[in-house]
Amino acid sequence: MVANKSWTSTLLAALAVILVLAGCSSNGNQPANTSNSSQTNHSNSGAEETASNEPVEITFWNLFGGGEGDFVDQIVNGFNESQKEVIVKTLRLESNEYYAKLGTALASGKGPDVAVAHADRLAPFVKADQLSPLDEIAAQAQFDFNEITDANVESVSYEGKPYAVPLDTHFHMFYYNKDILSQAGLLNEDGTPKFGEISPEGFKQFLTEIKNKVPGVTPFGVNTPYFHEPFYNLYYQAGGNILTDDLSQAALNNDNAKNVLNFYLDLYDQGLSDINDKTPWDSFHNGKSATWFGGVWEAGWHLGEEGLNVGIASIPPFFGSDAHWSGSHTLVIPNYVSDEKKVASMKFMKYFTMEGGKIWANAGHVPAGKAVVASEEYLNLPYRAEFIASQQTVKYAPKTDQYNAIDTVVKEALQAIIFKTVSVEEGLSNMEKEINEIIQN
Repeated sequence: MVANKSWTSTLLAALAVILVLAGCSSNGNQPANTSNSSQTNHSNSGAEETASNEPVEITFWNLFGGGEGDFVDQIVNGFNESQKEVIVKTLRLESNEYYAKLGTALASGKGPDVAVAHADRLAPFVKADQLSPLDEIAAQAQFDFNEITDANVESVSYEGKPYAVPLDTHFHMFYYNKDILSQAGLLNEDGTPKFGEISPEGFKQFLTEIKNKVPGVTPFGVNTPYFHEPFYNLYYQAGGNILTDDLSQAALNNDNAKNVLNFYLDLYDQGLSDINDKTPWDSFHNGKSATWFGGVWEAGWHLGEEGLNVGIASIPPFFGSDAHWSGSHTLVIPNYVSDEKKVASMKFMKYFTMEGGKIWANAGHVPAGKAVVASEEYLNLPYRAEFIASQQTVKYAPKTDQYNAIDTVVKEALQAIIFKTVSVEEGLSNMEKEINEIIQN
């Protein structure tokens, strides 16, 4: 993003560093959240009201730390101050223990009234009948799912019913250091990269020019610690899928996957990427790498660094299409919640999406509310028009309750492949076998 004296520039600068360390919670471009559990209290100014007129109190669980947690606190406080019908109490949990505790709560029937869940985590809870379908509750709270982008609603819908309110879409963009590209003679007059041919070989040539003309700089930072994400970006471009359309078997052992993996192995072997870089997000931020597939949530961090001249673009279709990996944060209501608290929770979810989305936009994620992304305030934020364009071609995880186990297999198999403990062919074959065993069992 280019610097911009928009309505949030001061906030971005103040929170940028801690925001990127929080990331999008489970996403791997940086360490997961490490915030301590905390609560947001709200004093009841209507203490003299009769019990029947007292506001409904609901508990909200989330896993957001750092800058994201600060934005959530602003939204919760804003909701509590905006009306007297509902009071939200917040419990923030460590991200690495969040889903274990949420799963236990849903199974035992004791826990939050409303909670954050990533879209790719919903399927097991829906299958176990632990989440409330939200269509009828939304109507009672005067919330219309048509106010949310269609792709977001589809990502949380099962058998035609939405089981979550989407908050955002998050994905990767192509970040580039303008000063380094300028030294390499690879920056156009308008400040965009001079890629040349948009193809795997064309991208290698682009990176080779950087290596030759700017020694001591890694041309392309690859997120080796969380390699499944950069792999998915290019594998999806090539037309690949994780599972078959009917979700009945693995669909990763193919030429598209082999070509993408061999491409990355070439980058490592030719010194165009550093396989031993355990914090590539920091390397880019510190000017030690020229380019990087970074999350939209990193924009404020990189743009807020004095002396770091960064540009952001959609990932070029090196492997043929604009498709790329994405995720989404959502809000859910457990099935055990009382009817009264379900409606109260939906009122909060409506506020978070439609009003809070204006604040949440500062986290870098693309808000799910149509009105928010169409607003002048949002579009005036740096690179947001580019974010919106890139959002149109995202690809979500397959909606299977076995996805978490499948994703774990993919992560482990890819690490074995890129560190050459197995060949590409053997690694993909092993991956296929393990995934199919998960599906069959």
